[in-house]
Amino acid sequence: MDLYFLGKGIAIGFAVAAPVGPIGILCIRRSLASGWLTGFVSGLGAATADGIYSCIAGFGLTVVGDFLVSQQFLIRLVGGIFLCYLGIKIFLSPVSQEVKEKAAKTGEIKGFIGNYLSTFLLTITNPLTIFAFVVIFAGLNMTQTNNSGNAGLLVFGVFLGSSLWWLTLASIANWFQSKLNNTFLQWVNWIAGMIIITFGVIALGDILKLFYEL
Repeated sequence: MDLYFLGKGIAIGFAVAAPVGPIGILCIRRSLASGWLTGFVSGLGAATADGIYSCIAGFGLTVVGDFLVSQQFLIRLVGGIFLCYLGIKIFLSPVSQEVKEKAAKTGEIKGFIGNYLSTFLLTITNPLTIFAFVVIFAGLNMTQTNNSGNAGLLVFGVFLGSSLWWLTLASIANWFQSKLNNTFLQWVNWIAGMIIITFGVIALGDILKLFYEL
């Protein structure tokens, strides 16, 4: 096994996770509302999905990849609807000291599982993610490596790199938490909610285009 693959995986995972999209907005908002751990756990859901897709690309699991591509209409539909639901929920969420304290107290096992699963679902229902890993791995000549140990290090590195990004983002957002008042946090809810709803609407619009192309 070559640690070079682990380092490459970390770099790829960090780079793929870094662009701030709906998951990033969600992670920032949850970190501001409930602390860095809630935001980080949310990011781990996305990191897990990144790891799964990198596994498909790294081990050359073309059957799984082809199935996901063939089902992209349904997958995108679920993802788009879920984005709209989360956006509306965030937009309507109140912000007060009592709400923040309650979120911090209840954001334990049950809350963490919900946060983790929501971002996992959003990421895994985005078929473009697997295309990104396939293109990156192919460009670096890292697809279907003959050494399963190196492929495993590559996939694990992607998970670590993605997790590192979410830890960084959640920590930065949490650092600002104590400096923000409730009015600002309410605006964060409204803006974050509208952005996520917009992402959902765009996703559903892409589905309509895909439907007419069928």
